[in-house]
Amino acid sequence: MEYKILKDQDKEVYGALESEIERQHDGIELIASENYVSVSVQEALGSIFTNKYSEGYPGKRYYAGNEYVDEIETLAIERAKKIFRAEHVNVQPLSGSPANAAVYFALVKPGDKILGLKLDHGGHLSHGHPVNFSGMLYNFVQYTVNKETGRIDMEEVREIALRERPKMILAGFSAYSRNMDWKRFKEIADEVGAITFADIAHIAGLIAGKQIESPVPYFDVVTTTTHKTLRGPRGAIIMCKEKFAQAIDKAVFPGMQGGPHDNNTAAKAVAFGEALKPEFEEYAKQIIMNAGAMAEELIRLGFKIISDGTDNHLMVVDLTNHGLVGKEAEIALDKAGISTSRSTIPYDPNPPMNPSGIRLGTPAVTTRGMKEEEMKKIAYWISEALKNKDNDNKLETIRQEVKELCGKFPIPSV
Repeated sequence: MEYKILKDQDKEVYGALESEIERQHDGIELIASENYVSVSVQEALGSIFTNKYSEGYPGKRYYAGNEYVDEIETLAIERAKKIFRAEHVNVQPLSGSPANAAVYFALVKPGDKILGLKLDHGGHLSHGHPVNFSGMLYNFVQYTVNKETGRIDMEEVREIALRERPKMILAGFSAYSRNMDWKRFKEIADEVGAITFADIAHIAGLIAGKQIESPVPYFDVVTTTTHKTLRGPRGAIIMCKEKFAQAIDKAVFPGMQGGPHDNNTAAKAVAFGEALKPEFEEYAKQIIMNAGAMAEELIRLGFKIISDGTDNHLMVVDLTNHGLVGKEAEIALDKAGISTSRSTIPYDPNPPMNPSGIRLGTPAVTTRGMKEEEMKKIAYWISEALKNKDNDNKLETIRQEVKELCGKFPIPSV
């Protein structure tokens, strides 16, 4: 798309947009939470639905003129229900953390005890970190991963639950590369009488693509962002058992939000429609195969992967045996045209802003059409870039090689 009107009206914004298109096209995106949406999703997101206010829910709005907004929101709900086999879905949350906030607001009270995964062991800020609203408002106790295996020890989870008797047990992550035992979490929660809450923001697309088991049949409430592996617009949804539907809906509106962003709802509906197509299963399968191939090659090249591999789309690379920290690795790789994010490792001796690892993910490169052979090549470039982190000439050479590869795999663009 040429963006002719924008180009004439606002050259500064147009210039930044053109530069971002070039950056995304020419570089390899390994940030595990990022992806490329389809042209159809982009068109819906940029549609005239952005003009509308629609506080309330389909058939129960506080503004007139919402008959077509009702149509797209109902469509998004029904498609999400079909994908995840959920009893009830709210598609209005604006992002993952607000969705999680709405769940807490609906089902627990400030000061109530919640059990969740510790941030530097793979959890998320909104799962009880002290600097986040969740840790400030609720009494979080946290489970960790085993120091030797890098995996969640479900017996430890049970022991903590029996000792602490939390009101809610939260299962979910932002940097954990293994499958979660949803059924076991449910058994533990039932044993202590806790509400079950799963945050599947990172793996929703892999669940939608039938490659990873879903917590929806077991858990009381499940949240997910709609981007990441699900490959939709930035936003979120909440799924729950029917008995929690009224409380969840009231928590979202009027509890936490005003009017939903209807252009975003339209884009969600489009993305959910794409996730229902057979080819989405192949995409989800390839994400996991690509992550496995990348992890295996990095291990062969001498890198340590937390838990020694991956079951999903991501991995956390422990850089301590290379004498590196996450920030300098992130900077070097960025110079080489490879985008990553620094990451804490379990029991990290370094501070969060300069942790000991980097997190890598394969959703975006998979969307571009790359497969296992490209993953091996990318792993080699990662190794070479980190070996030559202070050699700008070498990093520029890698950047040009990256650009050449990316030219063979264009990103979706309007």
